[in-house]
Amino acid sequence: MERTESLALLCRHVKGESLRAHCIATGAVMREAAVPLGGDPVQWEAIGILHDIDFEEVEGDMQRHGIHGAGILAAAGVDESVCTAVKRHNHHLFPGHTTPLEVALQAADAVSGLVIACALVKGGAVTQVTEKTVTKKFRDRGFAAGCDRDRILPVEALVPLREFYRCAIRGITRVKEELGLR
Repeated sequence: MERTESLALLCRHVKGESLRAHCIATGAVMREAAVPLGGDPVQWEAIGILHDIDFEEVEGDMQRHGIHGAGILAAAGVDESVCTAVKRHNHHLFPGHTTPLEVALQAADAVSGLVIACALVKGGAVTQVTEKTVTKKFRDRGFAAGCDRDRILPVEALVPLREFYRCAIRGITRVKEELGLR
């Protein structure tokens, strides 16, 4: 599924600009993370973009989130592997992610907000964010307090954390205009 198709499907189901931005950012991180983790960048970006497609419709109900999203995607004719990844990303229902795709999606979902928060303290300039910045802010649990750092750490078993941060920064930089960043 190409990026334009993923975005069109997302926009049919997600109306909130901040949730759309989160999905775009997560997709961008996934695209970059796919390369060192042996995944398909196009597919991984689609999964990142679509991972929260149902969040508004289920009104944040974590007992339905992901499962409903997989249903939306299946009804739209999306490949089963994408549907499964979206369903399983809900760590409340499906703990213990082990595949590189699942681990990366957990980490990308969380790190995207951390990198954007780092950019915002630099006046919105994601181009000024480095892996050193993210590393420092990761340690400060008061910074971007909503970022679940425990969902990022497992990626370190697959790729060094600093490399993953570089992937996240590159990805978000690639979509910076869509996110209102510079």
